[in-house]
Amino acid sequence: MVLAGLAAITLLSWLYLFSMAGDMGTMSMPEAMAGAQIQPWSTTDFALMFLMWTVMMVAMMVPSAAPLILIYARVYRREKEQGRPLTPTAAFATGYLLAWTVFSLIATVLQWALERAALLSPMMVSKSNYLGAVILIAAGVYQLTPLKHACLAHCRSPMSFIMQHWRTGTRGALRMGMEHGLFCVGCCWFLMGLLFVGGVMNLLWVAAIAAFVLVEKVVPRGRVVAIASGVAFSVAGLWMGAH
Repeated sequence: MVLAGLAAITLLSWLYLFSMAGDMGTMSMPEAMAGAQIQPWSTTDFALMFLMWTVMMVAMMVPSAAPLILIYARVYRREKEQGRPLTPTAAFATGYLLAWTVFSLIATVLQWALERAALLSPMMVSKSNYLGAVILIAAGVYQLTPLKHACLAHCRSPMSFIMQHWRTGTRGALRMGMEHGLFCVGCCWFLMGLLFVGGVMNLLWVAAIAAFVLVEKVVPRGRVVAIASGVAFSVAGLWMGAH
């Protein structure tokens, strides 16, 4: 049931993104030109963009968080069978998603600022090679930092995380989920910045980043993957900045 729930929320999130990308793809040239002129965001615009980022983070991050959530569900089930009351797995998953919701709010504010500075196109892609280069190089350097590897270590060891951070009660489960979510944000926040390089609504780019996050967390020698990608991002950023 937990696996089915995770699959359903992921599928619904991707369907929403496909629908939104389809609406943007049908925009006519006059509409695109009008969108190219900087317009102040209304409260509704901000809310819709925040919703888009939140749904996107669910679509991208739930698959890589699934192993930990399933392990938590297994521990919960065993403890329940022994008569010790524990909170539902839903509380843990909610805490995890709350951390990414906060990140989505920050990403929305950043997008607003970039649009106001005329650095993003109507399709939410960087219009400046220098901005793209800075994002790529910064992401590459971050992939090599101790903070990145510390956060990645927590994400790659779900059972270890549960043993070290276990708390009982609904609040405890919610806090555990938020703590793990914060580790994931710390691990991946610069990778999400790459969306401004390839296109926030370029679903192939979104899927590629989501797949990379999953690989980085679950394959053997994930740290080597992070280091190799850091070098690759930095080289790509230098190349972009030179053109």
